[in-house]
Amino acid sequence: MASEKILNVYPVVIAGGSGSRLWPLSREDYPKQFLTLGDSTKSLLQRSVARLYSESFQSPVIVCSERHRFLVAEQLSQIHVTDCSILLEPVRKDTAPAIAAAAHKIFETDRDGVMVVLPADHLITEDVAFRETIDKAIEAAQLDQLVTIGIVPTCAATGFGYIKKVKEKTAESDLRYHQVSHFLEKPSREVAEQLIQDNEYLWNSGIFVFKASNYLSELKKFEKDLYHYSRESFSNATVDLDFIRLEAESFSKCKSISIDFAVMEKAANIAVVPADFSWSDVGSWDSVAESASSDADGNILNGDVVQQDCSNVYVHSTSRLVALKGLRDVSVVETPDAVLVIDTGSAQKIKELVGELNAMGRVELESHQTCYRPWGSYTILASGSRFQVKSIMVKPGARLSLQKHYHRSEHWVVVTGTAVVTIDEIETQLSENESTYIPLGAVHRLFNPGKIPLEIIEVQSGSYLGEDDIVRIGDEYGRTGPQNSFV
Repeated sequence: MASEKILNVYPVVIAGGSGSRLWPLSREDYPKQFLTLGDSTKSLLQRSVARLYSESFQSPVIVCSERHRFLVAEQLSQIHVTDCSILLEPVRKDTAPAIAAAAHKIFETDRDGVMVVLPADHLITEDVAFRETIDKAIEAAQLDQLVTIGIVPTCAATGFGYIKKVKEKTAESDLRYHQVSHFLEKPSREVAEQLIQDNEYLWNSGIFVFKASNYLSELKKFEKDLYHYSRESFSNATVDLDFIRLEAESFSKCKSISIDFAVMEKAANIAVVPADFSWSDVGSWDSVAESASSDADGNILNGDVVQQDCSNVYVHSTSRLVALKGLRDVSVVETPDAVLVIDTGSAQKIKELVGELNAMGRVELESHQTCYRPWGSYTILASGSRFQVKSIMVKPGARLSLQKHYHRSEHWVVVTGTAVVTIDEIETQLSENESTYIPLGAVHRLFNPGKIPLEIIEVQSGSYLGEDDIVRIGDEYGRTGPQNSFV
């Protein structure tokens, strides 16, 4: 079946998660699905999309936060995926509303369309086996089954839900899929130990396959309000550049509930296909380490790392030398502005630490020192009470918004490339080693007219240096008001 043309199958990638358990690498502005983990050079999102991006399927549908829309578009562009639909969630909800929005989109043009729903932040390394498993699920979905993919347990995990399949009289090798007896939410350690002794239990992977019409009809049956508000939000959606912006008022009324609680645990026509591929939800630094190759002492070292007499350590360094001596069973994750050190086995508890940091108002939870924008990126090099120094990269042909500041002035020095600078309607071209000054309150803009990236050093000085002191007057990316992350 893998070689046939499947005209009505739509990959749906859910990319709205926050991934807080992988802090400090994963942050609100740059969550887990955008990270490159494992041996691939592609991010988890890119790998999820590429896995089913072929002539056998329709163009993918991506559901993400509007906060991350330009980051999604940039990462898709990097793997040459340009023919997808990107639905923007105006507020963060759980998976049931996100999948409902995608289902309405597909049902609008293809009443028999089959959805293959994939989390954007899972790690799957065996693409051929994955496709074979999905083909079995598609067969079941075309028979009006709501299908989930089950993972054969490898340990007594307490962080996953479990699925019990119906014990069939037919030989296991003859079955393409199984009916589901019931779902079991995340169990205690004692219960999990019992479950893995029973061959009828599988982990719930969060991967689903069903017709859009079947999902919507079951949603309408069990969560009528959610069905109504999600349909209303999609019906009133607006097109914003390359994005479909779901209508905010209706979408905000949708119950925040997972697809498991909303539909899968209530419907009668539920089937499961056991997975024939390796899978990880990479939900903690422990699971990241488990998915990587280690040396003879069990050490996994990424980046500039030197160790002596260490065993079973995971180290991820992004910006500097990390040296370790005599450590056992720890994970160390280094970023330019934060370092995490945690015992192996305690990684699932990192949410407690993140919660405490959030209560303290730590900005390190929000963004990295390098922040990405639709026009390029900037990196904070140094800062004080009345100054901040940034390295700014502007992509060829890109321009920043026309803007002004009430609390700061700026100096720009061109390091690489050519800049066209507009200050109060006066346009000036700058080359390498040339500079300019933007007074407080001046209306200004930066443009890269060249074929190579433009790099400048920006020195800000003033009484307030926050990003929300950017007052936009004009913007080709459709952003309005003060600067607010990716919005």
